[in-house]
Amino acid sequence: MATLLEQTRASHEEMEKLERIVVKDFQQEIKSHKQRLFQGHRVSLRLDAVQTAAGKLQKIYDDKDNSRRDEIAAIGGQNVFSAFYERLKEAREYHRRFPTAGLTEVRDDPEDQVKEEPRIEFSGEEGVGRYLDLHLFYHEFVNSSFGRPMEYLEYIQQLDEFSNIPRQHRMTKAYSEYLEKVCEYMKGFHERTLPLTYLPAILEKMDSEFEEAWEGQQVPGWEDKGCGVEGHVDSTVDLEGYESAQQLLDTIDADSLKSTLTSLGLKCGGTPQQRAERLFATKGVPLESLPKKWFVSGAVPASLATEEQAQKQQAKGKQVALLEARVSGMVGQLAEAIRNTADNVEKKLVRTTEERIEELEEEDDVMENDSDEEDEIIYNPLKLPLGWDGKPIPYWLYKLHGLNQEFKCEICGNESYWGRRAYERHFREARHQHGMRCLKVPNTKAFLEVTKIEDAVALAKHVDDIKEFTWNPEEQEEHEDQDGNVYSKKTFQDLRRQGLI
Repeated sequence: MATLLEQTRASHEEMEKLERIVVKDFQQEIKSHKQRLFQGHRVSLRLDAVQTAAGKLQKIYDDKDNSRRDEIAAIGGQNVFSAFYERLKEAREYHRRFPTAGLTEVRDDPEDQVKEEPRIEFSGEEGVGRYLDLHLFYHEFVNSSFGRPMEYLEYIQQLDEFSNIPRQHRMTKAYSEYLEKVCEYMKGFHERTLPLTYLPAILEKMDSEFEEAWEGQQVPGWEDKGCGVEGHVDSTVDLEGYESAQQLLDTIDADSLKSTLTSLGLKCGGTPQQRAERLFATKGVPLESLPKKWFVSGAVPASLATEEQAQKQQAKGKQVALLEARVSGMVGQLAEAIRNTADNVEKKLVRTTEERIEELEEEDDVMENDSDEEDEIIYNPLKLPLGWDGKPIPYWLYKLHGLNQEFKCEICGNESYWGRRAYERHFREARHQHGMRCLKVPNTKAFLEVTKIEDAVALAKHVDDIKEFTWNPEEQEEHEDQDGNVYSKKTFQDLRRQGLI
């Protein structure tokens, strides 16, 4: 049985050995993402072992039971030789009874230890830590009450944009569970891909910054601390131009009525007539003066809630806001991986089925190949987009997809879009939708291909003028008999029923 002094010496030796292995590992030339990932996990395991040995040493040096002091006193007493031979006798007797006890296998050579490949679990979509696999959360989002239909690429780009979600949906249990799952996945992905970054310290800093912002009412979208509907999007319908609920119903479609009521925190159920009446009742009236039953759960104005309800609502809102802040913080920590994920998804959109099959066949070879050329300087004088292999795509493919054509959109702040595909897709993206909302113009199919502010405003005015003209098929639809006489639909049907034509 090893003495405390022997345990102390062995722990110091183990720490020094681990430190030398870490230094030798960092001196290696790393050429690929896979090698860098393995090196990070090897070093992380060594550092954990160093911390474990340091913890043992700390307990020995603290000497709370005075065993180390007694052992040193026994060695350095007056009868030094008698103590030495007594301990030697105990050691021989111990090894005589247990001849194989304490024997350990010879450790591997340091050269072999710095070449170990730790086992790290990644899904196929994650590409050995290069990309995030958010498909599960994407399907949950688009099929939930707080989500909306969108493409996977748009979901990745808007992962931390929560302001477009109505307040009453953000206060639901399903939304909180969704945020928790997204946050846990991102933390797990961070630990697997960045093992040398101490994540608990980052999370603690996120929470402390959130607490300060929350107390100062500086959390975007939660300035009211979850009590009230002040954080909701304003109504997109100008009620000043309507004299009655019926006129509102005749002019605005049912979906617009529903979205406007939702943005105000009001219930959007019932018939279109009831929705129009509920919305028209808010004309020139503060939300606080409306009946409390008109509001959905989680969207009651603060002035209508009791103190207990306000505190409960504030605590619930703080929990949701904290989860949103954590997700946003993790998105910032994994910004490069998220950007690579979006680029990878966009590349897949322009590939044919044959190219995808070929990529799957070559994926195993690429994963096992240590000579990754991602750090090499690529000659790309034409600045062509990079393909799936990290090299510039062929020039003929660049011309085929029209990536040399630039389309500018004045509504998006003169943003440039390269290629017809990106140009057509941007009309459904958040930037263009935000620009249309700023112009108070509905982003419908009628406004596709409209990129100038002046044209969009003029077209919106023209559409409003057309809506004032009501089509009456009974009077304005024309029918012709066999003799070529033209009648209105009503007259034609009356004469035919009487047998006159």
